[in-house]
Amino acid sequence: MRDASPFSLEDKVVVQCGASGLLGPALLHAIAGAGATLVATSRDPAKLEPAAAAIRAHGGILHLDSVDLTAESNILAFRDRVLAAHGRIDGVVFNAVARVMSRLDDPLAKWEESMRLNATGFFAFVRAFGDAMQARGRGSIVNIASMQGMIGMHPSLYDDAGATMPPDYFFHKGGMINLTRHLASHYGASGVRVNAVSPGGLYHPERPPPDGFHARYCQATMLGRMAHAHEIGGAVVFLLSDAASYVTGANLPVDGGYTAK
Repeated sequence: MRDASPFSLEDKVVVQCGASGLLGPALLHAIAGAGATLVATSRDPAKLEPAAAAIRAHGGILHLDSVDLTAESNILAFRDRVLAAHGRIDGVVFNAVARVMSRLDDPLAKWEESMRLNATGFFAFVRAFGDAMQARGRGSIVNIASMQGMIGMHPSLYDDAGATMPPDYFFHKGGMINLTRHLASHYGASGVRVNAVSPGGLYHPERPPPDGFHARYCQATMLGRMAHAHEIGGAVVFLLSDAASYVTGANLPVDGGYTAK
């Protein structure tokens, strides 16, 4: 009889916060496909029903919920619902983001609004679930950051794209990476691991980037292309799994070599 793979998530209860958009459903498929009992939350869970149906059709276990990440009371109530229903929490993936700003000269009110979810909501969520796992003496938190939290903007990429990366995104993702290190130190003695995954640019087949931007971006990577959403899930599953039992405080770039080039 073969031993269970350390990369498996069978018998683990995992919560994913932020399950819509381009990356969210891909992470759902990866985590549920690895055998986890998955509880996913989104601002509009109804949008997740097609992905949920596909996962369940292949034998995956997925429960949908909704939580207001700007209200700590709602976060704590959601955590308590998960504990009441499943008895424990083994893993958390924080993938939620509010895209509020678009330019450096946006009104300051937009910067302040973006902090409600991307900074305060993020901290409130990982603290609430980290404390629950600390009480049990084990668990894994994986924060979805970005390579933009590691580097500055590359202006020449946007020469003919008509847009730039908003400044708040760099602030949030850079802060997420360093808070990941702080939380790993705080929770480490209790057996709770905290890591980050920093994806590079994702190719959206329904909204492809301008040709000039796409060509320049691909040239800036070592693999010569943008990422596909499903390629991020393996890193997340690894960090959730027992295969990463001695990995904490790490930030894993999944960027095709962009930040190393």
